[in-house]
Amino acid sequence: MKRNRTPATSAFSTPLLLLCLFTLYLVTTISPSLFTSISTSSSSPYHSLFLSLSSNTSASSHLRHLTSLPHIASSDANSLAASYVLSSFPFPSHITSYSVLLSFPLLRSLSLSSPSSPPIHFSLTEIPAPSDPYSSLASLAVPTFHAYAHSGAVTAPLTYAYYGRVEDFDKLRSLGINVTGTVVLARYGKIFRGDIVKNSQDAGAAAVLVYSDYQDYAQGPVFPDGQWLPETGVQRGSTLRMQGDPSSPGWSCRDGEEECERVDKEEIVKQGFMPAVPSLPISGKDGEGLHKAIGGQVAPDDWQGREGSPVYHLGPGPGIVNLTYLGNETLRKIQNVFAVIEGKEEPDRYVVLGNHRDAWTFGAVDPNSGTASLLELAERLFKLQQKGWSPRRTIILCNWDAEEYGLVGSTEWVEENREVLTSRAVAYLNVDSAVDGPGYQASATPQLDALLIEASKMVKDPDNPSQTIYDSWVSSSDSVPVGRLGGGGSDHAAFLQHIGVPSVDMSFGHGYPVYHSIFDDYTWMEKFGDPMFQRHVAAASIWGLVALRLADDEILPFEYVSYATELKRGAKIIEEEAAGSPVSLSPLYKSIEEFNAAATKINDEKKVLERSFWGISLRKDQSKLRELNDRLIMAERAFTDGQGLSGREWHKHLIYGTSKYDDYGAKSYPGIDDAIIEAKKLNSTDAWRLVQHEIYRAARAVKQASLVLNGGLT
Repeated sequence: MKRNRTPATSAFSTPLLLLCLFTLYLVTTISPSLFTSISTSSSSPYHSLFLSLSSNTSASSHLRHLTSLPHIASSDANSLAASYVLSSFPFPSHITSYSVLLSFPLLRSLSLSSPSSPPIHFSLTEIPAPSDPYSSLASLAVPTFHAYAHSGAVTAPLTYAYYGRVEDFDKLRSLGINVTGTVVLARYGKIFRGDIVKNSQDAGAAAVLVYSDYQDYAQGPVFPDGQWLPETGVQRGSTLRMQGDPSSPGWSCRDGEEECERVDKEEIVKQGFMPAVPSLPISGKDGEGLHKAIGGQVAPDDWQGREGSPVYHLGPGPGIVNLTYLGNETLRKIQNVFAVIEGKEEPDRYVVLGNHRDAWTFGAVDPNSGTASLLELAERLFKLQQKGWSPRRTIILCNWDAEEYGLVGSTEWVEENREVLTSRAVAYLNVDSAVDGPGYQASATPQLDALLIEASKMVKDPDNPSQTIYDSWVSSSDSVPVGRLGGGGSDHAAFLQHIGVPSVDMSFGHGYPVYHSIFDDYTWMEKFGDPMFQRHVAAASIWGLVALRLADDEILPFEYVSYATELKRGAKIIEEEAAGSPVSLSPLYKSIEEFNAAATKINDEKKVLERSFWGISLRKDQSKLRELNDRLIMAERAFTDGQGLSGREWHKHLIYGTSKYDDYGAKSYPGIDDAIIEAKKLNSTDAWRLVQHEIYRAARAVKQASLVLNGGLT
């Protein structure tokens, strides 16, 4: 009997010995309180299943429906689009409405008088392509105008100011050109149109005309034969230089709310948020006609148009324009649509996905390629739910209204829910125009870089199925070019720059020429943007994967060591800008080193929690897991400062923000950058002292983030 039992005893002793050694390892190496039991659950099979459930047919169908009519914010057509989104969400959904100040054109006219030719009256009308099925509906679109443009009539000579940037007006001054009292003619591109108008106004201009130069927008066959902007195409857009409803800055007014504080229009203009001079957008054809009436010095070579265009001169005159604009600023109802997938374990932690719905015209690219992708993504999540999946954390799908006017819908919601979102939001994932062509691009706060890279490795490149999005992303670069998310061009702004929520913005394509014109319709998308709608599917795939990881992973996939690297890179740029000045960046560099140490420490804590036994993950102590995740979430909040940026107090984030002179442009340490620009102008002791103050402010914010990552108190 002993002989027969010996093999059995020997076989049993090996796992028993390993179990004893493992128990000893837990006791001596890891605090036993970190683990309560063994868990074999994993959400990753659902994540793979999510990719297999894609439908380009569904994306195409949604886009066709959403773009059936032009649907500017507050219009009946946009209300119908809101109802469509509401009914298409397969989860509990609702609409939240606000009363906001929007702007519409009442009267527009433009004429040109020139000594050498008879007067010209411009129609200011886009001519649709007869072969485009949507041409019969184009007249339903809002006329070409600048939202919130100043009402007035101006008769004055023309001056050409290239892209209307600060440096362009500096160039004109250096050439002895005085724009005071003239009508500035500037090209679209490079910077936000509202800043073109503001820069012109600051230079003394009486009015502004912004056109789409053929060199930038008509480089090949024009729509419908090609993707480029026809000669009568015009880019509509807002000139508001703030986020949200201008009549309720910093707070929200719900629709039907009888008593809500409002700021009058005169005060908004006085603060510089709305222009004080009239402006109009015009076509490339009209812009070329105006160029022919400008004399004086020949413009620099790089300011010239495409081959075959007339020679551009700087002016002023001799051509005289008569510009009249009368606008109507009025309170209108806007509608945000939401769907909520409640989390099972942490329902009070929110992963927020957003896209806006309103469009200046049909909006096939901007924004409804993103809306179609959002709805296709929602359908996949519903199918996952039917197969047993439920998220650990709550997922909120948002469809914003009035983004085109100034990120109004998203900003009103964030301002209304500021305290709840500050304490509960995990991340905000934005997709505005999901698709305008090939080539994936993404911008993010740095702790999300690694997650974006991982997700990009799981999704096939829609233009080359033999490789992943990651492969194509890095094919022309030594590293993945994740951009920094500081600009104010889409709905991430309120989440990141106002309340400090980690954020992402992503898309396919690198800009498209029919932007904000009547030619941005389903036909353009079907012919040029995404004929097979595979890019829409890919956008939904990577968007959804990032959301699933943030919603399902027990430990949030945030990586702050890369954030420290980006903080240092940004500081180096500031150091170069301030070279030769009396300021010191040593406080900032010291705080970054402390932040790097804190980021390394929390990474080590994550590794301890992520340990497994024989490939089986161990269920973590939920209170410790929650505390660590909260530190990962709240570190981004620490980069905000209640006082905000100087002169731009709504913008609270001291690390990433917009450029003072270009709302589209992203800047690292925007407060320091603003102060350096002013100090170089004034070159005074007080101005450079202000730069040093901003350096200390940023350093303190970085230190606060380090304390959050470390946990505990000093």
